[in-house]
Amino acid sequence: MSALAHDGLAMTGRQLRRVRNSPGLAVLTQMMPINMLLFFGYVFGSALAMPGREYRSFLVPGLLVATAAGGLMNGMFQAAADTHRGVTDRFRTMPVSRAAVPLGQAVADLVVTTLGTIPLLLVGLAVGWRVEGGALDAVGAVGLLLLFRFACTCVGIHLGLLTRSEEAAGQLGASSFVLPLLSDAYIPTDNLPAWLRAIAEWNPISAVTTALRDLFGNAPVPRGAAWPVAHPVAGSLAWSLALVAVFLPPAVRRYSRGG
Repeated sequence: MSALAHDGLAMTGRQLRRVRNSPGLAVLTQMMPINMLLFFGYVFGSALAMPGREYRSFLVPGLLVATAAGGLMNGMFQAAADTHRGVTDRFRTMPVSRAAVPLGQAVADLVVTTLGTIPLLLVGLAVGWRVEGGALDAVGAVGLLLLFRFACTCVGIHLGLLTRSEEAAGQLGASSFVLPLLSDAYIPTDNLPAWLRAIAEWNPISAVTTALRDLFGNAPVPRGAAWPVAHPVAGSLAWSLALVAVFLPPAVRRYSRGG
């Protein structure tokens, strides 16, 4: 266990140095959700039944979760890049814990995500979003958000190790932008057709978004929704833990076996 912790910290430091050496990419990545907040909040907000401020309060948790879901694309691309360039083969020849490399990548991504969330929250406060629930509930909401980001990164790492190609990972990861659109991250699902509403409510993003809105006190839990949305905290935990359990062990085995 001590070897895993030592090697995991080393791999985490390596990933953080990659971010430090590419500050422009990090800034562009963090600017995207802020731009979406300003665009959706003032354009979509005027077209929906919700008044502007209420929609922006509704939107901020959705954007937080949509950004967390971006761990899928980020984890996939970084894992595929290391595999394609032979970095993982090099690590495999060294006396490094097999679980340390994927775990180090996921933990480093979590650190960067935590820091990168602060500007989005500040802009959200500037446009009218508020934490209207209790302090403990807000802490729980942040914990659920980070757990979901970790789970999405684990999924991405596994898929990146499978693709073994930066180009394929980039194209597949870019297609993941559809996932927040098929959820309640940006709009309520009440008026969707029944079949589309069912897809949206069983989307993990919907459960986590609803949990954040409930814990932040921004919107009540919808009535008559599917189980993950009707019980959003339990649904968020179930989805996140299931994704970690399904994708992290195969990612470690895939890394250990190599190509």
